[in-house]
Amino acid sequence: MPREPSDLAFVSALEVARAIEKGEVSSLELTKHIFERIEKYNPALNAVITLLKEDALNRARAADDALAKGEIWGPLHGVPCSVKDTIEIANVLTTAGSPELATHIPKRHADVVKRLLGAGAVIIGHTNSPLMAGDLQSYNEIFGTTNNPWDHKLTPGGSTGGGAAAVAAGLSYLSIGSDIGGSIRIPAHFCGIYGHKPSLNVVPMRGHIPPPPEILIPPADLAVIGPLARSAADLKIALQIIGGPDPADAIAYNWNLPPARRTHLTEYKIGYILDDKLCPLTSDVKDVLFQAIKALHKIGADLEEGWPSGVNPLDQYETYRFLLSSTYANELRIDKIEKFRERAAKKDGSDEWRLAWAWTAPHKYFQAISSARIMARVIWQDYFRTHDVFLLPTAFISAFPHDHSNPPENRRLITPEGPRLYFDLLFWISFATLTGLPATTAPIGLTKDGLPVNIQIIGPYLEDATPIDFAGKLADIIGEFQSPKGYEI
Repeated sequence: MPREPSDLAFVSALEVARAIEKGEVSSLELTKHIFERIEKYNPALNAVITLLKEDALNRARAADDALAKGEIWGPLHGVPCSVKDTIEIANVLTTAGSPELATHIPKRHADVVKRLLGAGAVIIGHTNSPLMAGDLQSYNEIFGTTNNPWDHKLTPGGSTGGGAAAVAAGLSYLSIGSDIGGSIRIPAHFCGIYGHKPSLNVVPMRGHIPPPPEILIPPADLAVIGPLARSAADLKIALQIIGGPDPADAIAYNWNLPPARRTHLTEYKIGYILDDKLCPLTSDVKDVLFQAIKALHKIGADLEEGWPSGVNPLDQYETYRFLLSSTYANELRIDKIEKFRERAAKKDGSDEWRLAWAWTAPHKYFQAISSARIMARVIWQDYFRTHDVFLLPTAFISAFPHDHSNPPENRRLITPEGPRLYFDLLFWISFATLTGLPATTAPIGLTKDGLPVNIQIIGPYLEDATPIDFAGKLADIIGEFQSPKGYEI
């Protein structure tokens, strides 16, 4: 039975793929409708910043022609998807929001783009990102500011804010982003969609900016590429598509996503923590999280409150902050080193000091920090021998008003409980990033002001299906993705 594209604007990528395969709607009809929605809603959102309309429509036609011959390219056959403007698409402007890359047109696809296309996706364009993916909001000198579809005065988060806004507003069925400082998880939380930070080095980073274009890098230290979607099932299929070793490493080994550990929610051994004095939650966010835990208690879930044994949250957070700050230390100009050394000598604990220290610390200190990270991994690995998932907030606050003042470390987030440091946003996402563990963020409700709140679900290393599956089953008891108002047509 035919289905109208307008009725499919907010369904999952997998549902729309099934509709295409069954002949209920064509890829061309659907792709045209997505561009109609982009034309209508994107001027106010500024989520999709480089449109590939002609290429996408041609590919959609080809997908329909292939289907008529009985050919299915893959699980996303004919489905309109988008990728972050830090991920290279061959012969398409890819800037990472940097004026220095304002004319950068790569010659080859990033590995994840090749895999998306191999799975049958129709890539509609690039989504907005801050300069070199380096902020928790999404704005830059080239393309401007991306707004949150729930309230245009608010940020959608960063650095995958464009992708999160596009998925939430029904402008893309799936989007691929990246995460080193919560850049998938925080935008998903602010926009009320699903996001997944994969286990470290499961998804190849080749073709991602930073580092600068054409630079080959060793395995990632913290950063990952991952999906954003409107369902947990979409996250899983996306990860299965884009996951697996870099082609150079595939000579020696391959990768298969292990199945989820459990079948029913009540079978999961669940740890959780809803708050911590190191980074207290706003009361409205905490209330929504509490209701999710209450719903789990109601069905008889096996819950245990508290940090895992051996986890010192302050130590692990400080270790993460040092590693994050040191990521770009190799780019520090020689003539600036002494200035940063002088600043590092003023051990005042400020964000400015953190950066200076991370950029100038001696190698022996970096080695000590690396050892601390290994110990953190061991502690979490032991925890997941007896537990299946660990639940915690994604961020202490819901989406907040745009603030592009510089330097970022001087920004303050205004909450009912008082002003907060901008980089407090890094606290709750730090534990999974430090240890390389998979982390899914799932929508669980709205604050009293009508803003989305997500819960973060950390799982065992390389067992990404476990937190993703848990997120999907959680939706069965507390509800699925809710679309923001005003985007229905």
